[in-house]
This record gives sequence, structure tokens and C-alpha cells, in this order.
Amino acid sequence: MNNTNETPHAIAVAGASGRMGKMLIEAVHNADDCTLSGTLDIGCDLRESLKGSQALIDFTRPEGTMEHLAVCRELGIAVVIGTTGFTEAQKADIAVIAQSIPIVMAPNMSVGVNVTLKLLEMAAKAMATGYDIEIVEAHHRHKVDSPSGTALKMGEVIADALGRNLKDCAVYTREGITGERDPSSIGFATIRGGDIVGDHTVLFAGTGERIEISHKSSSRVTYAQGSLRAVRFLADKKSGLFDMFDVLGLR
Repeated sequence: MNNTNETPHAIAVAGASGRMGKMLIEAVHNADDCTLSGTLDIGCDLRESLKGSQALIDFTRPEGTMEHLAVCRELGIAVVIGTTGFTEAQKADIAVIAQSIPIVMAPNMSVGVNVTLKLLEMAAKAMATGYDIEIVEAHHRHKVDSPSGTALKMGEVIADALGRNLKDCAVYTREGITGERDPSSIGFATIRGGDIVGDHTVLFAGTGERIEISHKSSSRVTYAQGSLRAVRFLADKKSGLFDMFDVLGLR
């Protein structure tokens, strides 16, 4: 419960008319220590919509998020980014902006997903040799990027734990006669269909055994609750680029 002497976190939500935006707005309304200070949508006046906000939660598209970030830097507003699909150049720009304002950026705000990432880090270190690694993800038919940001993050965590660079070992497509599997590769498989919120499974396939670590989302509410935890984490930060490992103390 929020202490009556404490000022609620004033939160603006981007993409207010979308599925995730609506879920975020509901979560803010239901949180005792938060208040909805503004909503952003197509055609809105960004500066007017952000007036009086301490933080913006943004689950939109890369181009929109970059535009929002520029205004938030100007106004000194913290940002929680759940948007995926950024280019390397955009990620570099975000790192520069984070020198001026505090940012939490994560491809998945779910507490469960981030605990899963920690488990994958531990598993990869323990099964560094003798196991083939494949990542399978499934999402709804409307998702526009592939593989999902969460799947890529899983690959990055595993590759880092193994001392590899994901760019060098990722395999995103297989068709025809591909030859024997490179044991150092990390494979990705993507499924799109229906209203699947988000399923991710990492398979460690060895000789005589398989280990599967999975996370399945049945509701976007987990992303919304994780986003609010990120806002609370940023409340006393002046600048810096953080992720959900920082928010949850999983470092």
C-alpha cells in the first residue's frame, strides 16, 4: 500500500489505444502508488500529453519510441521501453539518450521471463559442451518482428554465458540440404498464429537426454506489472540504461 504522505508515480502510457496500452492503463489505475498522467497515441501533441509525467511506459514501434525518447530527454522524463525490433543504430542512440535520463529497456518486462533468463544463464554455463541449443518461440498473428525480442534476448544471455557472440553463432533459417549441425550454433524457430500471447522454450539437446526450459504467457498483465516495477526502480535514478535484471536484483 502507498503511504498517504508519498506522491504517486505520475505515469504516461504510449500506444494507449493498443492491446498493451490498454492493459498498462488498467494496471496504472489499479496500482495504489501510481497515477495516469497522460496517454500518447497517433497524432497527439507529445509535449502536452507528457506534461506533469515522471515516467513514460512505451510498448509501441521503434520509430515511435525513438520520437518519444527525444521528447522525454528534453523534458527530463524517465522511460520504460518494452518495444522490440530496434536496429543496432537505434540501440546506440538509446544508450546516448540514457546519459541524460534514466531508462529501463527490456524485450520482456515479465518477472517470470527474467527469472527464466537467469536460469538459462546458469544452464548454459553448466552445459557448455555436448548440448545443442535451440530456441522456439510462438506469438499471435499480429506480431510484426521475428524472432521475438525475448527469444533474441534468450540467445544473447546463452551466448554470453558461453563466451560467444550471438551474431556469429545464431541460425535463423533452415531449408533444403543444410549439412550437419554446427555444434557451436544457437538455432531459432518461430511460430505465428492465433492469439498466442507469448511462448518461449529453450532446448538443450544432449546425447541421451534433453533439458527444456520454458515460459508461457497467458496474459499481458505480467508485462504491465513488470513495467510498474521498472517505474518504481527508476524513481530515484537521474540517468543510466538499465534492464529487468537490474530492476529485479538478478545481477
